[in-house]
Order: sequence, then C-alpha cells, then structure tokens
Amino acid sequence: MLEFNFHPFPIIETERLLLRRITDDDVNEIFELRSNPETMKYIPRPLAKNHEDALVHITTINTNIDNNIGINWAITLKENPKLLGIIGYYRMQPENYRAEIGYMLLPEFHGKGIIPEAVKRLITYGFKDLKLHSIEAVIDPENLASEKVLQKCGFVKEAHFKESDFYEGRFLDKVIYSLLKK
Repeated sequence: MLEFNFHPFPIIETERLLLRRITDDDVNEIFELRSNPETMKYIPRPLAKNHEDALVHITTINTNIDNNIGINWAITLKENPKLLGIIGYYRMQPENYRAEIGYMLLPEFHGKGIIPEAVKRLITYGFKDLKLHSIEAVIDPENLASEKVLQKCGFVKEAHFKESDFYEGRFLDKVIYSLLKK
C-alpha cells in the first residue's frame, strides 16, 4: 500500500506558476473563491458566508496535509504571491494507488491556460513522486470548461453516473475522468 508524505511541503513550479502552501493570509482569496456562485456552480458544497468559513476551509486543507491524507496548493503566478486558485489531490486511495484531482480558479483568470498548466505538472508529481497508478477527476457533466481541461491533459471519460449524488434536495449526475500511468 502507498504511504503519502507531504513533509516538507512540496513547492512546485511550472513555466508561469508557483504552487505553494495555502495559509491564513490567503483568507480573502479563499473567501472570494468559495463564496462565488460562479466558481462554486459545479461544486456541491455550501458557499462560504464569511471569512470564518474561509478560515475553516484553510484549516481543513492544512490538517489533511499534516495528516498526509490530501494535499492542496495555492495557484499563484511566479511574479505575484496572490492566490488565484486551488489545485490538489483529494480522496486519496493509497490501497488503490489512486487519487482524485480537483481545482478551482477565480473567474478573471479563466481561459488563460492556467489550470491545464497546473494539472499537467501535478500529473507528473502524482505519478513520479506520489507513485500513483491512476488519477481521477469527478465533474458535473455540465462543466464543459473542466471537461475540456481534462481532455487536453489526456484524461479519458470512464463513467457517467445518473442522479448518483443527492445535494440540497436534488439528485446530481457526475462524470468520472481518469488517467492511467503510462
């Protein structure tokens, strides 16, 4: 079985981006992301109502890292430490050598190729450093932008579950994309 160890925290660079640890100093941007109905549209979680909710989210992220059960990075541009989005591995399945990747980005940075750049780098990190065998992404079938990102990064659609998740009085579909280690 795989054992994950996120200590020391891995700071990751791409051509344009620096992926760093999220801290309480990112509270304004986390609040902006998690309280925005547009960025949360396809994420079945309650909207952050205040900075307290955002701080709770940051604490959860960092507790998961401390316990080696999940890892998230702040997406930043190399020349600016401001958080533009979050990317990470959730629902790690060490027994299956598999993890779920997820990401979100402030709307003003959409369409600039930031997420594909970060995803491609994290695929390498997942297979090479974490020794994963497969990476999955779970998306809302209406989230066409995310679907495009996954396809661009080589993910293949594996399943479409009809009304499989119940959230806020409605049944939601979900689509699973995955990538196997070459």
